[in-house]
Amino acid sequence: MTTPFREPKLRRSLFQLAVSIVPFCLLWTLMWFSLRYSYAIVLVLAVPAAGFLVRLFILQHDCGHGSFFRSKAANDALGRMLSLFTFTPYDRWRKNHAIHHATSGDLDRRGCGDVHLLTVGEYRNRSAIRRLMYRIHRHPLILFGIGPFIYFVVFQRFTFHDPHLSKKERASVYWTNLALFAAIAFLSWLVGFKEFLLIHLPPMAIAASVGAWLFYVQHHFESTYWKRNDRWDYFQAGLAGSSLYDLPAVLRWFTANIGLHHVHHLDSQIPNYRLQECMDANPELQHVARLTLWGSLSCASLRLWDEEKSEMVGLRDRD
Repeated sequence: MTTPFREPKLRRSLFQLAVSIVPFCLLWTLMWFSLRYSYAIVLVLAVPAAGFLVRLFILQHDCGHGSFFRSKAANDALGRMLSLFTFTPYDRWRKNHAIHHATSGDLDRRGCGDVHLLTVGEYRNRSAIRRLMYRIHRHPLILFGIGPFIYFVVFQRFTFHDPHLSKKERASVYWTNLALFAAIAFLSWLVGFKEFLLIHLPPMAIAASVGAWLFYVQHHFESTYWKRNDRWDYFQAGLAGSSLYDLPAVLRWFTANIGLHHVHHLDSQIPNYRLQECMDANPELQHVARLTLWGSLSCASLRLWDEEKSEMVGLRDRD
């Protein structure tokens, strides 16, 4: 079903890159000029700038899957360049995300490239302190607010929490840090360090939160898929464990169709701009868990997997 849609189209890929990176740079420049008039204008402009930053991250994501260009070298070169915009070391992220795709929905292989999740039984067997820590971690303010910003800006600068990385992948993190330091130093020389922070941090914070939310709702909904390894199936995990996030057209564009996540998990070689085409051509892919923007808000309260009921549940009465 999906193989005919794997082939990337060079013109479409280059066009996507142009209409993502050029507006972001123009908005960044406009925010710089706006500093002399009103910081409120800067904050207003930070919203669309964050949208383009999310879009650039998804293009980097496609590069990591080798689906944006035919050439692996071209994918890797662009992916590493986009690291300077997203603050996300490309080689480390590509490895972790590949593990996520290979283990998504497998209860016995959690812990890499996913959102920390406990089953009801595991939660009940934890001490009161560890249950409290889990509740704090899964609180929306942490999971979608403070946490993503700290993760993207701070945690991604180090490798101590990724013991499975190769020496090359570890080195790539610090090469990315060095390149980021050089880029920030140049921009600080150009506009001032304080001004750089005032301009870049708001869209970075918004984009990090949006990205965390997107990743969360793609797999954390009531009827999602989790099985023990002996009963786990890759294709069922992709089809039943990944949502169809039915966003308004504008948000669909800014998120580069990543809401068609079940199609992406079935075949990560499909470029983002062919996911809709693939789903439209295959009725089998249209009858899956569909989340609307409003309806997805209830997913924030789902924090545990109930193995007996095979559904996500909240924390209420689970102590």
